[in-house]
Amino acid sequence: MFQSQTLFQQATQLLQQLIATPSFSKEENVTAEIINRFLTEHGVQTNRKMNNIWAWNRHFDPAKPTILLNSHHDTVKPNSGYTRDPFDAKIEDGKLFGLGSNDAGGCLVSLLAVFIHYFSAENLKYNFCLAATAEEEISGNNGLELILPELGKLEFGIVGEPTQMQLAIAERGLMVLDCTAFGRAGHAAREEGENAIYKALKDIEWFRNYRFPQESEVFGPIKMSVTIINAGSQHNVVPATCTFTVDVRVTDAYRNEEVLEMIRQHVDCEVKPRSIRLKPSSIPKDHKMIQAGIALGRSIYGSPTTSDQSLLDIPSVKLGPGDSGRSHMADEYIYVDEIREGVELYIKMLDQLVL
Repeated sequence: MFQSQTLFQQATQLLQQLIATPSFSKEENVTAEIINRFLTEHGVQTNRKMNNIWAWNRHFDPAKPTILLNSHHDTVKPNSGYTRDPFDAKIEDGKLFGLGSNDAGGCLVSLLAVFIHYFSAENLKYNFCLAATAEEEISGNNGLELILPELGKLEFGIVGEPTQMQLAIAERGLMVLDCTAFGRAGHAAREEGENAIYKALKDIEWFRNYRFPQESEVFGPIKMSVTIINAGSQHNVVPATCTFTVDVRVTDAYRNEEVLEMIRQHVDCEVKPRSIRLKPSSIPKDHKMIQAGIALGRSIYGSPTTSDQSLLDIPSVKLGPGDSGRSHMADEYIYVDEIREGVELYIKMLDQLVL
C-alpha cells in the first residue's frame, strides 16, 4: 500500500520542475538531468544514454523475471490555442497546468514514485526496471528503442500513458506503405502505352475491400486506407507510373512482417514500407496484472493511439493517470488527485504480483 505522503509530494514537485523545463522531442537533455538527480537523491544508481535514464531495483536478482516501468519525458510544442504560459506549472482548483502535465508527466512521476516505493524492498518475486525515455512524441530512434538492448530480459511492461488508470490491453501497430504501379507512357489520343492509373486502381480496390482471415478479439479487422495518390504530368500523356500511400493499422492478430508479406502476395504494384518498427502490442486478459486491475474495478480496452508500447516485443499494458483527451490540448492539465490515485492503483496491482 502506498503510504508515503512525502514521496507523493516529491513526485508532484518533480512534475512541476519538468513542466517548467522545455523538453521538446530531441531537446530533453535538461529534463533527463532532473530525472537523474531525483533518482540519485533517493539512492538509485542510474544509467544514461543520450536523453534516456534507466535503473534497476537495489536487490536485483538475475534469476527473477523483470517488470519494465516506462514513460517518456519529451513533449510536443505548445499549440497556438494556449492562453496560459505552457511552462508555468501552477496548481489551481486541484489542476496542475502545463505542457506535458497530462502527456505523460503525470504517468512518469507516478511510475518514478512506484519505483522508489519498491526500490529497497527485499525478497520481491519480480525485479523492476525503470526507463524514463525520450523522443516518444516523434516515434524517434533515440528513445526507448535505443536502450532496449541495455535493459536485459523483460517479462512484461507497464507503459505510462494517460488512460484514466483503465487497462489498455492492446494497441494497434502502424505501417505506412508507399506503393507504385508501373505502366508505359504513350499519347492519350492514340492506343499507345499502358495506363499506370488503371493498374493502380485494381490494387487500390483490393486495399479497400480485403479482410485478413484472422481478426483481433479487441479491435476486429485490420484497417487499410489509401490516403494519397499521384500520377500523370499532363492531360495528353498516358502516365507510366502511379504512386499511392496506404495507412495500415495492424492489430494484435498479426505481426507487421506477416501483413506486409500477405499484401505483396495479393497486389501487383511495388510496395515499400516506410517502417515496420511500430508493432501491434497486447497482453492476455488472464495475465495476473490485468486480473489484479479488473479486481480493483478497472476496465479493459484497445487503445486507438500509438505509443512506445509499439516498440516492445513483450506483453505490455498501457496504463496511467490522466485523460488521453487532454493530450496535446491547449492549457493542458492533470488533476493532482489523479497522480495520487495513479500511484496507489499501480502499487495495489503490483503488490498482487511482487509480494
